[in-house]
Amino acid sequence: MPKYLQSMAAKHTWTFKARLRSRAFGWRGSHLACQRLKEAVTEIKKVARTDPVTAGDGFVSLMERIWPAFQDVDTSSGALGGAVYWAQDELLPIPISAPADRKTRDKWLDRLWQAIEDDGVDYLSLVGSRWGALCGSRETASYWADRFLSLLRTAWSDPRPGNFVRGTSVCLSSLLAAGRHQELLEVLALQRFPFWHDRKFGMQALVSEGRMDEALAYAEASRGLNQPDAAIDAACEKILLDLGRVGEAYEKYALTANGSSTGLATFREIVKKYPGRDPKEILLHLATSSGEPGRWFAAAKDAGFLDLALEFANTGRTDPRTLSRASRDLLQKDARFCLEAGRIAIQRILEGYGYELTGMDVIDAHNHFMAAAQTLGVASQARADLLAKATKQPGAASDILIRQCSRDDLRASEPQQQAAKTEQRTWKRRSQMRH
Repeated sequence: MPKYLQSMAAKHTWTFKARLRSRAFGWRGSHLACQRLKEAVTEIKKVARTDPVTAGDGFVSLMERIWPAFQDVDTSSGALGGAVYWAQDELLPIPISAPADRKTRDKWLDRLWQAIEDDGVDYLSLVGSRWGALCGSRETASYWADRFLSLLRTAWSDPRPGNFVRGTSVCLSSLLAAGRHQELLEVLALQRFPFWHDRKFGMQALVSEGRMDEALAYAEASRGLNQPDAAIDAACEKILLDLGRVGEAYEKYALTANGSSTGLATFREIVKKYPGRDPKEILLHLATSSGEPGRWFAAAKDAGFLDLALEFANTGRTDPRTLSRASRDLLQKDARFCLEAGRIAIQRILEGYGYELTGMDVIDAHNHFMAAAQTLGVASQARADLLAKATKQPGAASDILIRQCSRDDLRASEPQQQAAKTEQRTWKRRSQMRH
């Protein structure tokens, strides 16, 4: 890297540095810490568009500040840990691909390793896992591998359990990047029990040599107590997809390898990977394999399979809010679907399902249900059915629904009362005219 670029990297003023000072956040500072971290990611990405080397240096500076700034924050919710992992995943491609010279990259690596050593809760695990790529060359990767290899061999050869080497991921990732695959597999063979976090490097070594079936067998042999089956399934699925063995990949791994926080996100990921598969068939497979059809209601609705969505809602435990929103959103498209979805939402509320439901959630479910009933011209019957359900299952939600039904009755009777008053006034005028 030219000297003037090195000077620019050194002189660049980063806003996030002042905001991520040591002990900058207290015990309850998780939300603010996540916000500051997102701002830092945005700032570094913006610089990377025009100056990737400076941005790479910014990434290193950010990693150096993670533990000092966040060490006092309560991380029990997992939100901050997730945000730190996301920040690394977003930014690591910048220093990996930056056109930094050997001297600059060596300084980055030294600083990053010091940050890893200082890290009190292993925030920077992803940096260690991608260390080989950060090295930028086989020679540098080989140097870092040799720093830890003998120590790792000694620790894993010891018959006494519990030995831990902080640079394990750095060593294994560096061996992989240096092309020292045999040494990598040999040291991994010393582990007493399979540990996927380490063995994934061995699988990648076999893949890089084109030994795909051996890589699959190696990954499968990594299963065991407390090992992440979903991550192993995802690795195996990728190998099979790369080999063009799509049918085998779907049958063996698709339904378990693509799990996400929501059924909708899981379904979309599988549909994207397997465009030749019938989406409805995928949904049925997901509902059957998971044992909880209600989780796939939103996915079926989003895909346009409304009958299947109602089937999932009836046989599963779809959240009442999800059902209520569906009853609202599709009113113009399919009022009958909305009426049934609203009915199930109210039934689930009365049965006690739903997390921290409020009175407004109950009122919304009632309003969406009655809007669908009015569209279909069955408002009176729907209100009577709703009142009967609420009366049979007493509780706070029932009381709210009964009050809402009473107000509906009053509103419905107002036009009739107004018509009666008008007719009475007319009759009175005519009677006065006769006399």
